[in-house]
Amino acid sequence: MNNVEDRPFISVIIPAYNEEALLAKNLAELHKYLTSPERNFDWELLVVNDGSSDRTGVIANEFARTHSNVRVLHHPNNFGLGQALKFGFANTSGDYVITMDVDLSYDTRHIDELLAKIRETNAKIVLASPYMRGGTIKNVPRHRRILSILGNRFLRLFVKGHFSTLTSLVRIYDGPFIRSLDLRSMGMDVMPETLYKAMVLQAQIDEMPARLDWGPQLEVGDGRTSSMRVFRHVFSTILSGFVFRPFLFFVIPGVLVGAFSLYVNFWMFVHFFEAVSALDRSGVEYSFSIAFAAAFKAYPHTFIIGFLSAMLAIQLVGMGLMALQSKTYFEDLFHLGSARLRDIRQRIQ
Repeated sequence: MNNVEDRPFISVIIPAYNEEALLAKNLAELHKYLTSPERNFDWELLVVNDGSSDRTGVIANEFARTHSNVRVLHHPNNFGLGQALKFGFANTSGDYVITMDVDLSYDTRHIDELLAKIRETNAKIVLASPYMRGGTIKNVPRHRRILSILGNRFLRLFVKGHFSTLTSLVRIYDGPFIRSLDLRSMGMDVMPETLYKAMVLQAQIDEMPARLDWGPQLEVGDGRTSSMRVFRHVFSTILSGFVFRPFLFFVIPGVLVGAFSLYVNFWMFVHFFEAVSALDRSGVEYSFSIAFAAAFKAYPHTFIIGFLSAMLAIQLVGMGLMALQSKTYFEDLFHLGSARLRDIRQRIQ
């Protein structure tokens, strides 16, 4: 490994699944960029073939045989983006690790820009964000653009720091840090998970403007069979929000249901006192239980909804507090376990 202050060594990871239509062209473009004389770093390029059913693996192997510093890692089956990245991280040796989209929707110049940013700030992770001020988005289909923006805004509600994007693959990591991070996600939820666990360890995370352009991949058209599973992505986004702040998923609905319960129970008391007043006027001898029964008989739905909503509000708030407690326990254990693992690795080395 090189001296980071002199000429850093970077590992670039390209996960690929059924990308035969554009893989050879984009690998050539990326390799040309990395080998140009202007680059002030040493590098390795890792292509992770995630169990492709087309010629992606064959094309990647052919490219690696004729180009220096390129390695190909193969999964026998399609495990998902998370597993592909974990496989890639474990096989890197760079001072910094950069993950890129195989379609190069974020152009190759982001490599130098991300490297400059992380060296300037000494962060552990730097995100490339087209949604922050200074970023741009071009040629992205309207429905995909809306889905991505809404997903990232949803996650921002649950994350400290209010980053403008948490799902983008294009990032740079401190090499030793990402190799030491214990990740579990198999799919696209690995992106928010990485940030969450970095936050638990109080690692610095920064963000820089990026340029997202789907123009190159749209030129491929129907030849590209790999695509993001939209419904699975929506589910993983919601699940990631739950992981960041699980108590909000219970407390916010609990507070809303509680407010509704107060409104309904207000009318329940109004109906009760109306029944008391009516019994007083009639001169009939009564007790509070008789007045309650009379009010319930006249307005049964108000009483039933009032009691049920109050019980539901209490349960939701209670579950939110339990989720908060469990999250705190997990973060403490994760922090302790990571520290212990780091000590063991240092002793081995």
